[in-house]
Amino acid sequence: MSDEANGGAVGVGDESSRHAVGRSERIGRRVAIMAGCRTPFLKSGTGFKDLTAIDLGTYAVRDLLNRSEVDGSEVDEVIYGTVVHSVQAPNIAREVLLRAGIPPQVPAFTVSRACASSNQAITSAAEKIALGQGDVVVAGGAESLTDIPIMVSKPLRDRLVAASKARSLGGRLKAFSGFRPGELAPMTPAIAEPSTGETMGESAERMAKENGLTREEQDRWSLRSHQLAAIGTDNGRLTAEIAPVYLPPDYDQVVDRDNGIRENTSLGQLSSLRPAFDRRYGTVTAGSSSPLTDGGSAVLLMSEARAKAEGREPLGYIRSWAYAALAPSDQLLQGPAFAVPEALDRAGLTMQDIELWEMHEAFAAQVLSNLQWLDSDKFARERLGRTRKVGILPEDRINVMGGSIAIGHPFGATGGRLTITLLNEMKRRDATLGLISVCAAGALGFAMVVERS
Repeated sequence: MSDEANGGAVGVGDESSRHAVGRSERIGRRVAIMAGCRTPFLKSGTGFKDLTAIDLGTYAVRDLLNRSEVDGSEVDEVIYGTVVHSVQAPNIAREVLLRAGIPPQVPAFTVSRACASSNQAITSAAEKIALGQGDVVVAGGAESLTDIPIMVSKPLRDRLVAASKARSLGGRLKAFSGFRPGELAPMTPAIAEPSTGETMGESAERMAKENGLTREEQDRWSLRSHQLAAIGTDNGRLTAEIAPVYLPPDYDQVVDRDNGIRENTSLGQLSSLRPAFDRRYGTVTAGSSSPLTDGGSAVLLMSEARAKAEGREPLGYIRSWAYAALAPSDQLLQGPAFAVPEALDRAGLTMQDIELWEMHEAFAAQVLSNLQWLDSDKFARERLGRTRKVGILPEDRINVMGGSIAIGHPFGATGGRLTITLLNEMKRRDATLGLISVCAAGALGFAMVVERS
């Protein structure tokens, strides 16, 4: 199997056989998405600087239960995602459950799939419900990129361990013999591929060069993201999904909107920014990149039978999903180009059937690269084993309220935000079929088809 076929779907073959298998892949009980919400997404180091990912997840889950009018005792499980784990509390799902008022007898576990972590939480919840292992599951994710663990160097760790085991003062002093000041240098989590050493930004820059994307194209997409997010905030469509956060310690200050949206930016301002990753020849800037962000999201999933028995109206249903991967040395953030066709096949659909599409915007270069590949017959033949391109939607049906470049990207929470934003907008427009796609570190990709019927 090629590395890009790691979505776990049908093997490469002619398109008719792929679609035939896709139509028959739905198994188990139908899974409904009942409700969803998120905290505001704030740039790291700003309004949420004194809150942890557990705090942010707790705000989101509490608001979710209130919105959906579901008592915590009705929840069968909590599945939650995060990327930069707390050293003191690595199972964020359990801590969020306990703080949100869900009974301690309810189990919980944490998942981590880089930027698709809350998507993984949602699909893990869907699997449990489809297999009859629960009727009501809370899923989502949270991230605080302000509150990150800072580690000491390995030489200093070794000395500290040796000193802790020493039985005398002399032994403890001996552990620090030959100590060098450089050992005090802190180690922070890196947004880089362990296998290649390349950061996401450097990968986006390489993708822009290899795919022939201009600075102007990237700046235009970034401006669009900010303008549409500003409109969605002003008219209340985006803020409707936000759980207001009252800030400690006095709880007299409330945050109820995202703070990274530049409503007054212009193409001129974006074009004046210096390249961020290749200072001499680059085209990717801070303005065409999603910012480091703090936030949480939560989604309530329920079996269709349970929802109908209680007279509840779902936001929508999960029709299919797929995960995919390629080599990190390849174009790192092109995972969606492989996951999207698999998810469509599993749903028995083509891109022409989709009415709205929420794409995670890690970088404008990543969005435009994925759109380029999906709309390419050459890519379809050489990398997907298909005779023709997958295709894309008209731009006015993609990220209709902006995306992560403007709204922000708390790694563990973004997948939940995409799901909520899409389903709410589908309801407003009375749309039937929607698509979500996410690129993730490790050269991973995710896609999900949701439906309203």
